[in-house]
Amino acid sequence: MKIVYRANNSLEANIVAGMLRANGIEAATSGDFLQGGVGELAAQGFAQVLVADVDFDQAKQLVKEYDDSSE
Repeated sequence: MKIVYRANNSLEANIVAGMLRANGIEAATSGDFLQGGVGELAAQGFAQVLVADVDFDQAKQLVKEYDDSSE
C-alpha cells in the first residue's frame, strides 16, 4: 500500500477514497482516528488515503484531477 493523498481531515480523506472506489480502485483511509487528538496533535494533515502499489499511478492521476477541479 502507498499513500496517494494526505487530506486535511477525515471527511476529505473519505471523499477522495470514495472517488477512487467509484473509479474501480480499492482505497483505504488511515489516520482518521487521530482527529480526536486535535489540541495535542497538529490540526490537519493526519488523514491519508492508501491504495495498492499496482493502482498507485492511476490513483495519483485521479487525485490530481480531483485537486485541479477543486481550485
